[in-house]
Amino acid sequence: MRSSSAKFLALLCGASTVLGCKSKEDPPAPPADLLHVASPDWRDQILYFVMTDRFANGNPGNDDQGAGEYGPQEEARYSGGDLEGIVSRLDYIQGLGATAVWVTPPVANQWWDPLVNYGGYHGYWARNFMEVDAHLGTLEDYRSLSRALHGRGMYLVQDIVLNHMANCFRYVAYEVDHVERHVQLNTGAKPACGPSQAPFDQWDPTNPAHRQAGIFHWTPSILDYQNPEQELNWQLSDLDDLNTENPAVTAALKDSYNFWIREAGVDGFRVDTVFYVPPELFKDFLFSKDPAHPGVLETARGLGKEGFLAFGEGFASDKPFEDTLSRKVASYMDDPVTGEALLPGMLQFPLYRTAGDVFARGHPTSELAHRLTNAREVFSRPHLMPTFLDNHDVDRFRAGGSEAALRQALVFMMTVPGIPVIYYGTEQDFTGRRSAMFQAGFESGGRDRFDTSAPLYTFIQELTALRKAHAVFRRGEPTVLRQNGVRGGVFAYKMEGEGETAFVLFNTSDEETLLDNLETGLPEGSGLTLLASVNGGAEATVGPQGRLSLKLPARAVRVFRPSGQGTPVPPASARITLNTASGGTVSQDFELSGTAVGVSSLRVVVDGALGPANEVTVGPDGTWRTLISVASMVDPSVEHSLVAWSEAAGVLSETLTFRVSRTFVPLLTHEDPANDDTGPEGRYRYPSDLSWGSNHQGDFRRVTLLGSGNVLKLAFQMPRITTEWNPQNGFDHVAFTVFIDVPGREGLTVMPQQNSTLPAGMNWDYRIRAHGWSNALFSTDGASATSEGSPVSPAAALEVDAASGTVFFTLPGELFAGRSSLSGVKVYATTWDYDGGYRPLVPGTEQWKFGGGDGAVDPIVLDSTPVLTVP
Repeated sequence: MRSSSAKFLALLCGASTVLGCKSKEDPPAPPADLLHVASPDWRDQILYFVMTDRFANGNPGNDDQGAGEYGPQEEARYSGGDLEGIVSRLDYIQGLGATAVWVTPPVANQWWDPLVNYGGYHGYWARNFMEVDAHLGTLEDYRSLSRALHGRGMYLVQDIVLNHMANCFRYVAYEVDHVERHVQLNTGAKPACGPSQAPFDQWDPTNPAHRQAGIFHWTPSILDYQNPEQELNWQLSDLDDLNTENPAVTAALKDSYNFWIREAGVDGFRVDTVFYVPPELFKDFLFSKDPAHPGVLETARGLGKEGFLAFGEGFASDKPFEDTLSRKVASYMDDPVTGEALLPGMLQFPLYRTAGDVFARGHPTSELAHRLTNAREVFSRPHLMPTFLDNHDVDRFRAGGSEAALRQALVFMMTVPGIPVIYYGTEQDFTGRRSAMFQAGFESGGRDRFDTSAPLYTFIQELTALRKAHAVFRRGEPTVLRQNGVRGGVFAYKMEGEGETAFVLFNTSDEETLLDNLETGLPEGSGLTLLASVNGGAEATVGPQGRLSLKLPARAVRVFRPSGQGTPVPPASARITLNTASGGTVSQDFELSGTAVGVSSLRVVVDGALGPANEVTVGPDGTWRTLISVASMVDPSVEHSLVAWSEAAGVLSETLTFRVSRTFVPLLTHEDPANDDTGPEGRYRYPSDLSWGSNHQGDFRRVTLLGSGNVLKLAFQMPRITTEWNPQNGFDHVAFTVFIDVPGREGLTVMPQQNSTLPAGMNWDYRIRAHGWSNALFSTDGASATSEGSPVSPAAALEVDAASGTVFFTLPGELFAGRSSLSGVKVYATTWDYDGGYRPLVPGTEQWKFGGGDGAVDPIVLDSTPVLTVP
């Protein structure tokens, strides 16, 4: 893989250049008109990703093109953002620290699709790849944006699509030998039905000449994402699939995207949906030397853009400690058989998911340690892979993660290999997936959102400055030093490179944690200068044997660099010892004992958690003993650890490790009636799309509560688990909302965003909201009829058994701390579906909306359980 990387760079940049095409000499002065400038070293760049329609409105005159497509009160319709608007806000973007702007496709789109009642404001439904969409402006407006960026030393990245065009036809049934049959033409599409650009204007499967031209694949929508034939050749969500095996198609695609490099001075491409085209396509699209239809990298090189960046979107993320899908992502960067270079980079989807799991949802930090380490093994060019926390296709990080978690994730993104991507609105604490930044736009709250004094804006400013000031974060290599295999807590890594070393330390838990005996590799007594921090922080000194021990507050971050020479540390007079070096495997609480010298009391810290670490008094004879509770520990595959620690004396014992083997036992089972997924009054209907049909994804059939110690597992058995939309959580077409009532605590009865209240006798303290792409846990803090409350970490662990149609949620024992059993805990669960919010409910019947009610006032509940009380 490393050799292919070198080959790629030689091809892309020439033998005298280095990664990202930055020579050792200063770059030449930019040309006077600033349309075309030399490529930067992309490792040094920070991208700001803009959904143009939702960012800024510079020309209200182009908002409404008179086709019924404009309506900023609805997500589905155009809001009015445009290219002039981006130009007007470049001070804001550059002030944040971004060095490049990535825009959604600016090309002429299908404005409204009546078959799905949704608009093409986002840019991914092209009808002409070589025209600027009228809502966004003109080609000259796009050139103005390019020149304005280049004049600031910034760069322009354009989103492009090779896989498909707009939905102009679809199949209601399919006969492979008669593709002209069962066709539904999208005759009501606006502004017209069918692409306007040749050869893509040959799109009608009922037209013999069009069929003969073979510009499109005459196929239905993908039903099985695990089937390579369907993945590469069938339609993605009814979008007309281009036949990229046809030379006429590839020639037209190269011509189309070379146009934007030549005419608008674009500096890079993000390539949408690359998993749905063959990897071999990129050998031609990028590198072709055909003088009539050259590859885009050849065209860019001819204009002085030696390091033109192209990175792909492969929406795939592995489960913890797996890398099968990571290797699929890598296969679009380098041919796994020949080693030939393909795309320079790919979006870091595997890292995105794991970072969200660890920082937002409280997963063990060992998952992120594995993903960060694995990236070096799997990817040949990790420094050219854009890293991100959320985007326009998924829930915002803040939709299910706390602000404190977001700050940690941002520090992580800015200190590891990759090109950081800031999705617009992150700096304004957005929770809506596609909310607008300008006053008249969708979900803007009636005001502009360009506040340069906003807390997250200034925080990101500090991080971008940190990354720019220290090349080790842009070009260095990470080495994981410490991880927690059980829970959120300590995560520590070292970055080395460019003559620098830095240590990055996190406590991902919402409570204090102890970093004990971290092996730094530095001489004892070495100083550590604080470069950045979250939740306090001060300079530190490396202790005996080159180890570092620190108490880290909840959600703390420390970024250090070594400073000064080490000086020997006087040996401590106090010491703590354990009477055993290993606890083996236990099934119940166990006694721990030891001795101590020069210590009157100590705390036994299990898995780094300081909160529950009770103080233990040392006896007159120097001995001590305490009981270790394992009530919240259930996974026999993970290794737990503990140390005895005296903060006053500054000493720790050696580490003891142990495992826990416990079993879940059924506490309660509820058999739910079949086919009662019709709402509280029996009048709701599923959306009319056949992917729901008779599947009844939202119909509870059996609910089982299981317990082990104070850990609660919920098992929801449904008629069928579907994965038609390729969901990362293993199920789709349904969202579970689950309310948990802990006895003795005050709770709420309101059901946020569901137009309802809980049944009598039930108050919720915690609430799960989970669907195919999200899994969030909330407390009642700040909750209301419209607000979900405050995110809680760790979230419930989620598992899917497709064979039995069961989805499992395991709630961590911390939620029930202080209770001797789960008796009296209440559970109430509901189903619906979720797409950036609970899916709309309308009186009639629509393809993607529930029918039979008024979503403004009627309960957003498809099926529900009774209140289930643990006996």
